[in-house]
Formats: sequence, C-alpha cells, structure tokens
Amino acid sequence: MRKDHPRLSVRRQCSLLSLARSSLYYQPRGESAENLAFMAIIDRQFLETPWYGSRQMARHMQREGHKCGRHHVRRLMKR
Repeated sequence: MRKDHPRLSVRRQCSLLSLARSSLYYQPRGESAENLAFMAIIDRQFLETPWYGSRQMARHMQREGHKCGRHHVRRLMKR
C-alpha cells in the first residue's frame, strides 16, 4: 500500500486489497490511566481469588470504593 503511487489511487489500492479506507487511517489508542489502575487491582485480586468472575470482581471493586460496573470489569478481565 503506497499513498503516493503514480498510477493507482488510494481508493483503487484499497479496493484491490479488499480493505476499507477507514482502516488505513485508523490509529489505535491505548488504555486510559484509570483503566490501567483498574486492571492492576483486578490482577492482584485475581491472583488471590482466581475463581472470581466479573460479577464478584465488580462487587470487590465496589467494596474497595472504585466506581466500576460488571460489564466494564468483564471487558478489562478479557484484556
């Protein structure tokens, strides 16, 4: 994929590669500082209680005073 190709436009190159042009310009973002802190807490707790699922881990986080829902915890546990 070359943006400065003399004969093929970016649109045509993406078409030939079956690639969406939007994915060509996509820049992935990293996790926020808050999420990294939550992941560290989840990791520490998971080492102590590996049987905790997302519901129990969310309750643990709330008992510790962190505002984090079950679906958010589940997404962070997957990462």
